[in-house]
Amino acid sequence: MDLKIKGRKALVTGSTDGIGFAIAKGFLKEGVKVYINGRHQAKLDEAVAKLKEAVPGADVEGIPADFSKVEEVNALIKRLPDVDILVNNVGIYSEQPFETTPDKVWFHDFEVNVMSGVRLSRHYVSGMKKRNRGRIIFLSSESAINIPDDMILYGVTKTAYLALSRGLAKYLRGTNVTVNAVLPGPTWSAANLKSMQELAKERGISVEEASLDFVREKRPSSIIRRFASAEEVANMVLYVASDLSSATTGAALRVDGGVVNTAF
Repeated sequence: MDLKIKGRKALVTGSTDGIGFAIAKGFLKEGVKVYINGRHQAKLDEAVAKLKEAVPGADVEGIPADFSKVEEVNALIKRLPDVDILVNNVGIYSEQPFETTPDKVWFHDFEVNVMSGVRLSRHYVSGMKKRNRGRIIFLSSESAINIPDDMILYGVTKTAYLALSRGLAKYLRGTNVTVNAVLPGPTWSAANLKSMQELAKERGISVEEASLDFVREKRPSSIIRRFASAEEVANMVLYVASDLSSATTGAALRVDGGVVNTAF
């Protein structure tokens, strides 16, 4: 399918692996110029090489930035002053017991998971408004609605993205700039793979069996009863980044495998 975005320019944050990498790969297949991002240059270079191998002729560059540091965000913006598509994908999480998670961890995770999207969107939206064309996509999570009691901080940051995306979409009413949030459920990312490997080792089972145990125990409302692939999530992002989705804005689009127990 031609998504009608060939020749556009996209920035995908947190994209050296997992969902971000799959999104970048999908864009490259559509002829988009893609800028990927990570904290470390060596890992960025490795990811760029993989993308070029996977998509012959791919036009892709890597820009390092740690989104917990404002000066590195500003450096990224200076290097890349304008984009047509912004995918705010970067995010961090871990099990964080509520009573023992200090303020500094809350502020750090909020900087990465929320303020990265605020700062980049605030900068790039002006160019999109001038051209009367653009796409801003926030990677939220089913945890924004189905708040996990062992990752309350993560859930709070992802709920913030729902408010941010809806408010920004309304701010841009009457333009051809759309803003949407995509809500993945349990997905095969690098962090989740590591977690499932640890669980598998602890229980003496395979990684696949560990992932099925996790879904049964932690996400029992899942309808697909498995982890999604990064590509399955990327497919939704690619659609809302395309011209085909011109009437979709201000939406919270779930790719959660039915974890959130509601029809709307």
